[in-house]
Amino acid sequence: MNDNSALSFKWSLQKIKDILTLFLIYLCAAFSVALLIGIIVYVFIKGVGSVNLNFLTTVTSVMKGNIGIVGNIVNTLLIILLTMLIATPIGVGAAIYLNEYAKKGRFVDIIEFATETLSGIPSIIFGLFGMLFFGQTLGLGYSLITGSLTLILMVLPLITRNTQEALKTVPESYRQGAVGLGAGKWYTIRTILLPSSMPGIITGVILAIGRIVGESAALLFTAGSAKGLPKSLEGLFSKLSQSGGTMTVQLYLSATSEGDFDTAFGIAVVLLILVFIINLGTKKLAEKIDVKRKNR
Repeated sequence: MNDNSALSFKWSLQKIKDILTLFLIYLCAAFSVALLIGIIVYVFIKGVGSVNLNFLTTVTSVMKGNIGIVGNIVNTLLIILLTMLIATPIGVGAAIYLNEYAKKGRFVDIIEFATETLSGIPSIIFGLFGMLFFGQTLGLGYSLITGSLTLILMVLPLITRNTQEALKTVPESYRQGAVGLGAGKWYTIRTILLPSSMPGIITGVILAIGRIVGESAALLFTAGSAKGLPKSLEGLFSKLSQSGGTMTVQLYLSATSEGDFDTAFGIAVVLLILVFIINLGTKKLAEKIDVKRKNR
């Protein structure tokens, strides 16, 4: 009876601990969700009144007394497109080399350590480096190209590490099976490893886009804050060599230099919607790729 009582007491104590642990987990999850919802609701309440068709389709003009951010939206999309077009293949390629080709040793450890350290450097330092090296040494000046090159350095570690971890989750049996069937190294990577690790790669891309959209300190030093809108398609490409402020930069300037918090919160609303659309579109693309892979 004593042994049974002791076992029953231990079981009851363990059950209480499990219930408390589960409660704390749900509490933390609920707090995170509530915090996100609270921020979104607060921003929308403060800024949705400033968002209208004129705000989204015109450029700010002191002479006309008009406030618009279409130039900043275009600059943001151009920087995202240019940065990701360069950073994604380099980051994924580096991860493939480190995980599939390079022999494990000190050299790989140094690269991985450097990558992790690079991802922790404050963005203001990247901005200072980009301004001095890309802007002054290479003569690119304040331009979207200078801003994109600086952002590439910032998001490369993010894409590389996420791709590496995604490749590590692919079972070793996939590689062995491909080799047993006579498939080459690159064919195995292209047709088996990359499609299998695509969700992890997409996650890295989404995080990189989020960092690009939310960056302001580095871009103030490199891309500048011009609000102009290109007059034609040719001007759109020439805009890359000119100064251009993103929505985040304009939000910062509106809230600090200009003291216009209505415009700042309006830009914040547009930023939230833009990030949501980009994330949703990227995830839908990843799902389509995954469905095609499974149907093969």
